[in-house]
Amino acid sequence: MNPFLYSRKDAYVLHKIGRNEPCWCGSGKKYKNCHLNFDSRLEGYLYQGALVPPHSIIKNQEQIEKIKESAKINIAVLDYVSEHIHAGVTTEEIDQWVYDVTTKMGGIPAPLNYEGFPKSVCTSINEVVCHGIPSKDRVLQDGDIINVDASTILNGYFSDSSRMFCIGDVSPEKKRLVEITKQSLQVGLEQVKPWGFLGDMGQAIHDFAKENGYSVVREIGGHGIGLEFHEDPWVSYVSKKGTEMMMVPGMIFTIEPMINMGKANVVVDEEDGWTVYTADGMPSAQWEIQVLITEDGYELISY
Repeated sequence: MNPFLYSRKDAYVLHKIGRNEPCWCGSGKKYKNCHLNFDSRLEGYLYQGALVPPHSIIKNQEQIEKIKESAKINIAVLDYVSEHIHAGVTTEEIDQWVYDVTTKMGGIPAPLNYEGFPKSVCTSINEVVCHGIPSKDRVLQDGDIINVDASTILNGYFSDSSRMFCIGDVSPEKKRLVEITKQSLQVGLEQVKPWGFLGDMGQAIHDFAKENGYSVVREIGGHGIGLEFHEDPWVSYVSKKGTEMMMVPGMIFTIEPMINMGKANVVVDEEDGWTVYTADGMPSAQWEIQVLITEDGYELISY
């Protein structure tokens, strides 16, 4: 059983907190003035059969502000890459840019040594779906498309986003894939609402990609983030409206569909254990944003 799933027993425990006791979120406020009404609403949805988030992934205002500070570095990193990337640059150079900008601003590149990943950033080119490892031997060529996926730790708080770059004279087919993938984020964001479901967003993205002749990777999705690099929920883009975890104020997660020009199937490099390719060798694209659910909608944290 997934230990992060919110159980009926958890809901019962909520009522053990006294109205005048400190709230579980760490805000310092009394429970009745903080998350009492929130918990009552969650419990109502829970007993209707909804999958609702555990307290452990709901951020308080202090945590949100610290995550935003981390995100400032992440955005600055990708801005720097955007200004300097061009044909002839190696992915190893991109990795060095990311390390230098991140550390000079007081952060730590989250991918570096994460579960054995050897570099500070993921650089995924053409048919590489994600987790491409930078190398001095991989020189960007005219016509390449590349995803640069940066993640930052600042004072223990995490941020994560990625952007696509078209290098030189890119074919119309690749440009369209990159643009439709970017547009899919906005299509998904239109369904990101407090007390809605992740599946609302997932189906919108999947339908949009399919309508445009593309497929969406099934095995890899977005994730909760903020206090850890990867938290619940896992975010699918082949999900159905009205399903998956409920989106509630204080949740932070990434939206990062990986959209393929060909079929959805992917394979992992057997040698490095990280690099994910399209099984048919066709190009893939991905943009990633980090989103906070608010009382009346959402806020972009990193992009």
